[in-house]
Amino acid sequence: MAGTLIPGARVAVLSVMMLLCLTGNNIVPVAEAIWLTIPSSGTKCVSEEIQNNVVVLADYYVVDEAHPENPSTISARVTSPFGNNIHQNENVTHGQFAFTTTEAGNYLACFWLGNQQQGTSTTLSLDWRIGIAAKDWESVAKKDKIEGVEFHLTRLEASVKAIHDNLLFLKHREAEMREVSEATNSRVAWFSIMSLGICIVVSVLQLLHLKQFFRRKKLI
Repeated sequence: MAGTLIPGARVAVLSVMMLLCLTGNNIVPVAEAIWLTIPSSGTKCVSEEIQNNVVVLADYYVVDEAHPENPSTISARVTSPFGNNIHQNENVTHGQFAFTTTEAGNYLACFWLGNQQQGTSTTLSLDWRIGIAAKDWESVAKKDKIEGVEFHLTRLEASVKAIHDNLLFLKHREAEMREVSEATNSRVAWFSIMSLGICIVVSVLQLLHLKQFFRRKKLI
């Protein structure tokens, strides 16, 4: 199957990752919060291209060191690639959204200041986690009763599978883009041939017309 790792390759990859893990390198992707400056007017947006059937989890909150007791409020909206509204929250200082993607493409999260804060800017912390980064690994460890190296290997195996699935997704997108490019190239080629044919026909007609004109004027 296209989505299954070859057993030998799986063992080799897991062995390399276990060595890296034992040497102290954390190769499991960890989601980190990003800081956004929400402008005094307008909207600040972030987007992420996500494939289908992927878990997305995000937390956001306003960081207002000048007025920690009365921070600014913001409004948020998350939309799918086809424009469907997934999450919306207005005039809040913090919020959270979680969903499983049903469409492949760019998911857009936009933030803007509440009406009462127009004229000022503020800072927003956004913790956006996707796929295995959004998974509750502590619950998985308790449920499956795994710990230590086995727990790290489980996470690393999930990372390998996520990378493998992402490569398959990119391969599929590349095939789609290649088909579009080939179709466009074919249409352009036919358009060029048709244009050249029309030019040749018009030139022949003009030549015949001029020949008849000169004969009527007895110039030839």
